[in-house]
Amino acid sequence: MADYDLYYWPIPFRGQFVRAILAYAGKIWTESDATAIPKLMSAPAKNMPVPFMGPPILIDKKADFAIAQMPAILLYLGETLDLMPATPALRAMTMKTVHDANDVIDEITLDGGRQMWTDKRWQNFIPRLEKWMSFWEETGRRHGLTADAGFLLGSTAPGIADIVTAILWSTMADRFPKLAALLEDTAPMTADLSRRVSALPPLAKLFAKARHDYGDAYCGGQIEVSLRKVLDRH
Repeated sequence: MADYDLYYWPIPFRGQFVRAILAYAGKIWTESDATAIPKLMSAPAKNMPVPFMGPPILIDKKADFAIAQMPAILLYLGETLDLMPATPALRAMTMKTVHDANDVIDEITLDGGRQMWTDKRWQNFIPRLEKWMSFWEETGRRHGLTADAGFLLGSTAPGIADIVTAILWSTMADRFPKLAALLEDTAPMTADLSRRVSALPPLAKLFAKARHDYGDAYCGGQIEVSLRKVLDRH
C-alpha cells in the first residue's frame, strides 16, 4: 500500500525533487492522473487537501496530513524521514539549498513562463546562471566537499541538500548538454557530486523511470520550447 499520494505534472521538474526524496527513503507513493490537478486547483480552498495555487502537493496517508510548496514538502519529508542534519546551522543551510534550487528553476523558466526566452534574454542570463552554479561550488568548498569524496554540507550520507543538488543539476544537464558543459566549467565539484548521488541505486532507478516516462521533457509548455530554441542557437 502506498504511503503517500503525490499530485504533480508528468514532467521531471519541481515535483521530481519530491519523487527523489521518497525514492531514496524507499517509500511507495501514487501519482494521480494529471487531469485531476486542474480540477483540484479550481476548487474552493475549503475543498482542497491543503490550500494551494499549483502542484506539487503531497499527502502523507498515515499521518493524514497534506502539504504543498516544494520547499515545505521537502522540509516535512526531511524531518519525518530523518534526512536532515543534526545541527541547526546545517539544517538552515540545507533549507537554503532547497530554496536556492527552487529559485533556479523559477529563473530558468522565467517565472513559470511569464515571458519566453529570446537570444538577448538568454545571453543576459548566462552570467547569472553561472553565479548560481558558483553558489553550490562555494557552499561545498566551505563544508568539506572535494572533487572525489564527501557529500555537500559535510554529511557522511546523502541528505536533503545532496539529493536536491543532484536532481537540480543532473536533470538540467541531461536535458540540455550545453548546460552540462557550463556546469562542468563553472562548478566541477558540484557536477561530480550530482553524478555520484544520482548514481545511487534508488535515484538511478528514478532517473531511468523519468527518461522512460517523460522522454526529453524538462519543464513543459511553451517556455521549454523557447528555452530549447535559444540553446540550439548558442
